[in-house]
Amino acid sequence: MLLMAFDSTQQALRAEMLLEYADIENDMCPTPKEITAGCALSLEFPEEALEEVKSIIKEERVDIRGIFSKVENNYVMIVL
Repeated sequence: MLLMAFDSTQQALRAEMLLEYADIENDMCPTPKEITAGCALSLEFPEEALEEVKSIIKEERVDIRGIFSKVENNYVMIVL
């Protein structure tokens, strides 16, 4: 699973709605303390949906902090 972090709750909720509309499995969760973001909410989604998620975020102009992958016990930003 990948994790998308946000700077605002409004953008997190908007992204959740857009992913649900596109039938992309997602789960709202607390933003891990290792990720600096302005919002306490993040979205987890399957790695195989990354390209579709990136397309939706770009087309709908959703402001995100980044998309992260968990490598061992650290989160690594893979998309800004």
